[in-house]
Amino acid sequence: MEYSDIGTVAAWLTEQGLKGASEAELLTGFCNTCRERGLPLDRGMALMDTLHPVHEGRAFRWDSREEVETEFEYGPSSEGTALESWQRSAFYYLWAGEENEVRRRIGFGDPIDFVMLDTMLEQGHTDFVAMVHRFAKAGTIGEMDCFFSHFATRHPEGFSDHDLIILRKLVPVLALAIKCIALARIARTIAEVYLGGDAARQVLKGKITRGKSERISAALWFSDLLNYTKISDSAPPEEILPMLNAYSDVVISAIHEAGGDVLKLIGDGVLAIFKADEPADACCAALRAERSLRQKLKTLNDERALEDRPTTEVYIGLHIGDVFYGNIGSRERLDFTVIGPAVNEVSRIASMCRSVDLNVLMSSEFAATIPEEERGALACIGRYALRGVKRVQELYTLETARMGI
Repeated sequence: MEYSDIGTVAAWLTEQGLKGASEAELLTGFCNTCRERGLPLDRGMALMDTLHPVHEGRAFRWDSREEVETEFEYGPSSEGTALESWQRSAFYYLWAGEENEVRRRIGFGDPIDFVMLDTMLEQGHTDFVAMVHRFAKAGTIGEMDCFFSHFATRHPEGFSDHDLIILRKLVPVLALAIKCIALARIARTIAEVYLGGDAARQVLKGKITRGKSERISAALWFSDLLNYTKISDSAPPEEILPMLNAYSDVVISAIHEAGGDVLKLIGDGVLAIFKADEPADACCAALRAERSLRQKLKTLNDERALEDRPTTEVYIGLHIGDVFYGNIGSRERLDFTVIGPAVNEVSRIASMCRSVDLNVLMSSEFAATIPEEERGALACIGRYALRGVKRVQELYTLETARMGI
């Protein structure tokens, strides 16, 4: 590979990064392009930590002879076999020390002292080099503070000094292109985790102006945990957060699996919406979420009871109506949510569950919107005045909605 090729490969990486190519596509294209121009690459790997509630980071692999899993996410490397493997890696050696590069000419007698070098030697690789490119504090997000990469060759003479000079000049460009894509992925993750899927898409499309909203019709869900305050007052403090997380997980997963979007977590309360072209479809999706939640709750409560841990139930209010969906707040702090009388009503409907000892209540509008064949599972419990709502509401429930059922 000639020095004149460096600019060509760097320009390709820049172009692909600006186009939004995936990290795996960038690594694969980089390795293939370099190989075609004479750099004896046979294996490449890149990885970088990320900011994600579940995954610690993402890694990407390329091999000249076989198909490999081009990208994968990895979990915490702070304990167990994951920690052991991490501490035996060339990347850990670089991360823990001051060097930016480490090389092992494994085909020429260098020590096999890093994880996977023995496998590489068996596969015919002769030379291995790993690099770290560290980010300055201003370029760091969470644990994403550096870019790791390694490359290996099967060339009988290994990498030449010229080959390594080429890699040292090009890998920083690869790192920058991959970091660019990773930052966009982190932005999407943060938006989805804290705003919800649909709200995140709206914000990332540019809807971040205060007061910018649209009028939509949606099925509304508001749920709370039964006797949460009483339980939190009596349970050991170390039990409260795990308990809240466990019950939040079953509620949110049930909503998401049915196609809903969680907009707010208010202590133990959850506000969600279900949108669809047909109002009946939105209401049916909310009911599917309710059924799924009951199954998940039974499993969770059975497990917690066996462990002699506090258990509870979830009560739900369901409503349908027009709401304003968009940004509210100050110029510096906005919330993407729904507002309108219907939102107030669904929270009041949910709060009535405790008074009538039912775990789900729905408005007459919601009951009238679901398909006629499903209305046979409903029962009218009467007309009620809801706090802060002018008109009296006729409320409905499901036949199996008694607390604990």
